[in-house]
Amino acid sequence: MKFHQYVQTFRLLYPAKSLINNLRENLLSPSQSSQLVTVESFVSVQNQQLLCRHISSKSSRGKDVFTLSYLVQSCGMPLEAARATSKKIKVLSAERPDAVLAFLKNREFTKSQISNADLAFTISACPTLLNRSLENTIKPSYDFVKSILLSDTKIVNAIKRRGGLLDSGLRTVKPNIELLRESGVSGSSISILLANFPEALLQTSQEFSRVVEEVKEMGFDPKKLTFVLAVHALIGKVNKLTRERCFGVYSKWGWSKDDILTAFRKHPNCMLMSEKKISEAMDFVVNKMGRSSKMIVQCPMILFFSLENRIIPRFRVVNILQSKGLIKENWSLGSLLFPAEKQFLQRYVSRFSDEVPQLLSVYQGTLNAEEV
Repeated sequence: MKFHQYVQTFRLLYPAKSLINNLRENLLSPSQSSQLVTVESFVSVQNQQLLCRHISSKSSRGKDVFTLSYLVQSCGMPLEAARATSKKIKVLSAERPDAVLAFLKNREFTKSQISNADLAFTISACPTLLNRSLENTIKPSYDFVKSILLSDTKIVNAIKRRGGLLDSGLRTVKPNIELLRESGVSGSSISILLANFPEALLQTSQEFSRVVEEVKEMGFDPKKLTFVLAVHALIGKVNKLTRERCFGVYSKWGWSKDDILTAFRKHPNCMLMSEKKISEAMDFVVNKMGRSSKMIVQCPMILFFSLENRIIPRFRVVNILQSKGLIKENWSLGSLLFPAEKQFLQRYVSRFSDEVPQLLSVYQGTLNAEEV
């Protein structure tokens, strides 16, 4: 039996004796079999399925079996994910990882109803957590993150995004947060950065400090949320590649370097968007709405609005009003797209219900604009 075929058998119903015999007969060679030292415990699961809880062996294959079975049975990982994760970590004893899993399951994670799938994802993203000391690393890092985020839900979501927070919370994140505080960044902005973009704070202190200085030189105000958003946008290799692609797309639509910098200062995340999202919004604004692409420079938030649910329905309404001479043609993108739905309906639909009673139906998409 090949190794991968043997691993599949962990999912079948094996009595303990049969499992031990199969370890000796099918996985280990005669010379390796003598190296099998102990099988400490077996745990019962549904349908009386039994699994190996601890194998102490000098055989690398024995270690692989235990790691793989632990990731599947204790961490809830699918077999393929467990195989990939087992290449990054070797679990030699269940004691330390059991303590880590119990901590995650029994603390705020339980209150926030984290699922087994979430736990499996967190461990697969940062498998080194299983080998970290609960008292010296996991708990102190968790308590530090909690002191910033306060909300149980935010803590769980941040850790799900980057399990490394529990591994490097004190060693990396804490000094980076201290630098932000020294720079005058508010606690609320730091909380937002940690909750939504924890990867930014997991950078080395040297890299993080360099980016913070760059953001300051660009003229961002540390007291505003855009400061930490700019830090996130400018940090990391992945974000750099995304920025370069965004720069190319904006340039194709006629933006200069100064235009791009202006938009970035207003909404840093405009440099982290997909090329498709940018192009679709630009195309509609320019070719359907008849507006210059540079109108978006001053209000890049427009790029984040849903084309189908916000931009197109609202444009249908103003296009009808404009064609009937009920509003002037010089309406701005901001006045059309920024108001909440209630305000928009009052300003552009209810106000003209006598002149154009079908406007609400056009807005809701139940009536074609051509029929009005």
